[in-house]
Amino acid sequence: MSEIVIRHAELTDAEAFRQNYTHPGVYHDTLQLPHPSLQYWQERLLPKPGQRRLVACIDDTIVGDLALQVEASPRRSHVASFGISVAAHAQGRGVGSALMREMITLCDNWLRIERIELTVFSDNPSALALYRKFGFEIEGTGKKFALRNGEYVDAYYMARMK
Repeated sequence: MSEIVIRHAELTDAEAFRQNYTHPGVYHDTLQLPHPSLQYWQERLLPKPGQRRLVACIDDTIVGDLALQVEASPRRSHVASFGISVAAHAQGRGVGSALMREMITLCDNWLRIERIELTVFSDNPSALALYRKFGFEIEGTGKKFALRNGEYVDAYYMARMK
């Protein structure tokens, strides 16, 4: 297998994001909607205060991404949340772990983040295993958290403390 390279997302990556998020195996477990437009991703990739967006590449092809958002409030500036996805064809190849390692290194060593939060659908065992692997613990359950395929699904609130 080729090496997984992590880098910061660029505006020119919009088409690769659009392609990855058109696959039902990707958007099913995120809060994204089907059929994202190129313009949607061009706007999402514009720099925003407190946000870092990483991409994972194999052979110069984007196979995953992670968006990290540091809280703006002075009272919560020690907290960050994130969303992650891996392209359908690259799942199970260590892409999620590579993104998580880089994000945690960034939080622990460069951003003074003490708490990293996330939400994850309660019926996503591979994501739950990934998050537990990196020290995240379930703190609660959001009942009927989001609509997916016409049904409401629960999500877990998880966090990792430094």
